[in-house]
Amino acid sequence: MIPLIYHPIYSQLVLPEGHRFPIGKYQGLYEKLCHHGVAPLQFVRPKALTLAQISGVLCPAYLKHFVAGTLDGVAIRRIGFPWSEQLVTRTFTAVAGTILAGVLALEEGRAINLSGGYHHAFYNYGSGFCIINDLYLCALNLLARPGIQRVLIFDCDVHQGDGTASLAQGRDDIVTVSIHGEKNFPFHKQASDLDVPLPKGVGDDEYLSCVDRTLARAIAEFRPDVVIYDAGADIHCDDELGHFEISDEGVLARDRLVFAHCDRAGLPVAAVMGGGYQRNVPALVNVHFLLFKAALGL
Repeated sequence: MIPLIYHPIYSQLVLPEGHRFPIGKYQGLYEKLCHHGVAPLQFVRPKALTLAQISGVLCPAYLKHFVAGTLDGVAIRRIGFPWSEQLVTRTFTAVAGTILAGVLALEEGRAINLSGGYHHAFYNYGSGFCIINDLYLCALNLLARPGIQRVLIFDCDVHQGDGTASLAQGRDDIVTVSIHGEKNFPFHKQASDLDVPLPKGVGDDEYLSCVDRTLARAIAEFRPDVVIYDAGADIHCDDELGHFEISDEGVLARDRLVFAHCDRAGLPVAAVMGGGYQRNVPALVNVHFLLFKAALGL
C-alpha cells in the first residue's frame, strides 16, 4: 500500500480575498482520492517539525524571525503569504509531510505528500510561496538512513528549483535536476546539477521526450539511491502561471514515465505535488490527481 501523507492544515490558511495561491486544492485532492476509493488507512498524518530540528540546517535568524512574526515587509512580500501563527504551523507540518514521505518511500517503494515542493526557499529567506525547503530537508534526512549515499531531486515544476539548487550547491550526495520554463519565474536562475530550460508553448511530445531522456541520463550518470520527485501541475495548458501547452494526457504520461524509470532502476520515489495555479480549484485538483492515477493505478 502506497502511503499518502496528508494533514487538514494543508488547506487551513486564511488568505486575503483574491489571493493568488489556491489554498483549497489540498483538501479538494484529499476528498477526490476518498471519492475514488482510497481507504482512510492509506493516509498518514505528519507531525509538525520543531524549530530545533532544523535550526542547525537553515539560517537560525531567519527561522527565529519567521516563527516570531518579525520578518520585515520585504521578506514577507517575497514569500507571498501574510504572516500568521497558522502559517507557521502549516509550514512546519507540510515540510514534515515531505520528510515523512521520504522515510516511507524507503519502506514501501513509493510515498506521496499531498503538499510540498517548496523549492524557492533558500537558506536565509523564502520566496514564491515557499518558506522552508522541504525537498532539501527530505534529502538530508534520507542521507542519514543506512545505505543511502546519494539522493536525486527530480524537479518537474514549471518554475526552476532555484532554492534547492542553491542549498545543494557543492554537494555530490544531493543531485538537483530541474526541467522548467526558460522565461518564467524565477527570473534569476540558480545552477542545478542539470538544468533543462524549455520555451513557452512547449507541447506534449517535446516535453515527454525531454523528461524521458533527462531522467534516464540523471539515473545513469549520478546513480542515486532514492528519488524525490516534484510533480508540478503548473506545466498544464490551463495553468495561469505556466505558459506550457501540456494536456491532461501529457501530465499523466509524464508521471507514469517517472515512476517507470525509477521502477526499472529499483529506486524508491518520494513524490510531492508542487505548483499549480488555476483559480478554478476543482479543475486544478483534477490535474494534481493525475499523479495519483499514475502512482496508484486509479
